[in-house]
Amino acid sequence: MAELLLIARLAGRRIAFPAAEVEAVVELEGLTPAPRAAPHVAGLSALRSRVLTVIDGLAALEAGRFGELGRDAIVVLSGGHTYALMVEEVEDVIEAEAPPSPVKAPLGAGWDRVALGTVEAEGELYLLVDPHALIAGPAARAA
Repeated sequence: MAELLLIARLAGRRIAFPAAEVEAVVELEGLTPAPRAAPHVAGLSALRSRVLTVIDGLAALEAGRFGELGRDAIVVLSGGHTYALMVEEVEDVIEAEAPPSPVKAPLGAGWDRVALGTVEAEGELYLLVDPHALIAGPAARAA
């Protein structure tokens, strides 16, 4: 069976996440600030009586910040904690046509850190992104 991909838009780019890494897709409605959190942490939110740490996907790429709420987010379990990763839009779940291939050119600092490779699906080529690397944020590059 081919790998399923969750297609989303982040920083103006259509990207793919391994669907097996995604627990849910939600629309964020409320956000509580998290003092002293890393710069790419937008705050905290709740989902079905669970607290989610909300990651600003743009800030995680060092590509700006999301301004308003009401954004789509993918829910990911990482390191025993539940995170909501804000993206511009979640589009669809589709099937990969082949295993991922290595990225053959530099993409830019933020993208280079989170890219797992490229993957073809439904006749298009997508950047396959590691949601855990986005959650870790820019500081993970130095570690």
